[in-house]
Amino acid sequence: MNRQFEIIVVGGGHAGTEASWAAARLGVPTLLVTMDRAAIGRMSCNPAIGGIGKGQMVREIDALGGLMGLATDVGGIQFRMLNRRKGPSVWSPRAQCDRTLYANAVQSLLDATPNLTITGGMVESIKVARLAPPRQGPGAGGVMLSQRVTGIRLSDGREFGCRCIVITTGTFLRALMHMGDKKTEGGRIGEGAAAGLSATLRSLGFELGRLKTGTPPRIARESIDYAGLEVQPGDNVPAPFSFMNDRITQPQINCWITYTNERTHELIRGNLDRAPMYSGQIQSTGPRYCPSIEDKVVRFAEKDRHQIFLEPEGYDSDRVYCNGISTSLPIDVQEPMVRSIAGLENARIVQHGYAVEYDFVPPHQTKATLETKLVEGLYLAGQINGTSGYEEAAGQGIVAGINAALSVLDRKPFVMRRDQSYIAVMIDDLVTKGTIEPYRMFTSRAEYRLLLRSDNADVRLTPLGRELGLVDDNRWARFNLKREAAKVIEHWARTSRHDGLSFWDWLGRSDCGVAGTLNWSEWKTVLPDSLRAASTALLEEALTAVHIEAKYGGYIRRQEREVERFARMESRAIPANFDFASLRQLRFEAREKLSRVSPLSVGQAQRISGISPADISVLLLYLNAGARQGPPKFS
Repeated sequence: MNRQFEIIVVGGGHAGTEASWAAARLGVPTLLVTMDRAAIGRMSCNPAIGGIGKGQMVREIDALGGLMGLATDVGGIQFRMLNRRKGPSVWSPRAQCDRTLYANAVQSLLDATPNLTITGGMVESIKVARLAPPRQGPGAGGVMLSQRVTGIRLSDGREFGCRCIVITTGTFLRALMHMGDKKTEGGRIGEGAAAGLSATLRSLGFELGRLKTGTPPRIARESIDYAGLEVQPGDNVPAPFSFMNDRITQPQINCWITYTNERTHELIRGNLDRAPMYSGQIQSTGPRYCPSIEDKVVRFAEKDRHQIFLEPEGYDSDRVYCNGISTSLPIDVQEPMVRSIAGLENARIVQHGYAVEYDFVPPHQTKATLETKLVEGLYLAGQINGTSGYEEAAGQGIVAGINAALSVLDRKPFVMRRDQSYIAVMIDDLVTKGTIEPYRMFTSRAEYRLLLRSDNADVRLTPLGRELGLVDDNRWARFNLKREAAKVIEHWARTSRHDGLSFWDWLGRSDCGVAGTLNWSEWKTVLPDSLRAASTALLEEALTAVHIEAKYGGYIRRQEREVERFARMESRAIPANFDFASLRQLRFEAREKLSRVSPLSVGQAQRISGISPADISVLLLYLNAGARQGPPKFS
């Protein structure tokens, strides 16, 4: 080996940057290997962060001490809080970003991180050693662990040794781009594919699948006729993503809205035989919730138009992202299709849309720590696990990086519960239910979403980040200041009166705004001297927390009781080496699915698709008998 590290992260996208940032900041020597150093943190699709469900995850990453929120606050050019007219459980921050500013911010943060080394190169293979004797690992599903990672080999012959590897290759594993009948190797325009890693993963015993994603055309900004388009402005007072920032100071810009029309749809329908998804050229599954314009026209034939968001890619960029018309149609169809749309009659396309097929590792082969079940010390994060989106990748990246570092440090693994974070919901969905299509986060996936709000991510997760060692003293002091302010405001509201009501009851009325009729100079008078120096933004966050508690406290308590019932099932552990195949009273399907996932708790077993209440009853009988008399049978 040319050089030894403790952890090697493969890939410099949103999962890889979070994984390497977390591992290095936990004090573990880490190497980040990327095909192109200049592409670290690159927003290869839409330069936007957040959205419904996704924005909550970015706040969670930030609360744990991650970097995505910090970079977004530097690179954001339009901030919007989505779903403001609905309840706080679905308020979701989103920011359109300057692609260059965002990537530069990520790279600057990584460059300043101790214990982190970055090198360019293509990883050709993973080096492993045999475990002697083989042993059964936690959650291995009856599989005997016989190998552990020892390092990597690059295509240029360099070798690096390590104890843990985190693979975050995005859409680059055996990637193939499609534009009409034209096929080109590569994970995105101008970049190659990673072929060797797929072969290595197969040789290690992993099952691989194939997925597809796509991207729309980008058009020149000056070629758009804005006269008849709908303006989509950002919020008057942009809300930062990171809890470390009081306000956004950079100028905000507008986005624009237009629509397809029947002429657009006729062009698409007339050329479906040339669309790779319909000609049979692409066999893999694409994202259900972000379909191509070809899919929209076919699946929603009754609709006479589809919305398109025209989103600038930066302050100085000439490129505008056409969000809503992802396509892999040939160039000679894309050109008239785009120009059939209002405002784009004279549009000049600077990058045509295309689709990408790539390998992924079906996530039933991965544990909740994101360590694989087959190879000790090998972690997977991001689109390699079957997800789509920057935020989903980043959420997995920080968890994989944390757990790789904790493994090296011989500390307890980090696994969050579904009632603690959207990140935990996503990972549990992946490893318990699996996926056959690109997984995307929505608020509807979380059964406890009133507890998992974007405004309280710091309350939920900053203490965990502090315990891990990722939350520094400055963040911890700010967190405690906000928490203390919320306590003081709540006590005052419960003990003071306004218009014949306690302020607490008054705040709980549905027709009251967050600050009500009192301005901030009046609110501050209830605070002790130690809190009056706090920023107005921080105090507004504290008041918002109190207002939500006053208004939704009854519903919150109800969900907390549901969590208590959930926790009882989650705490009912299943031995790591439990032989589900021996439970003959279980249906064959149940034995097969339980063995495939190897749940570590009864609660997790309940969430496996196809497992019935009767199956759980049988499992509990065996577990109870095992507790009294010894396990019925273990492999």
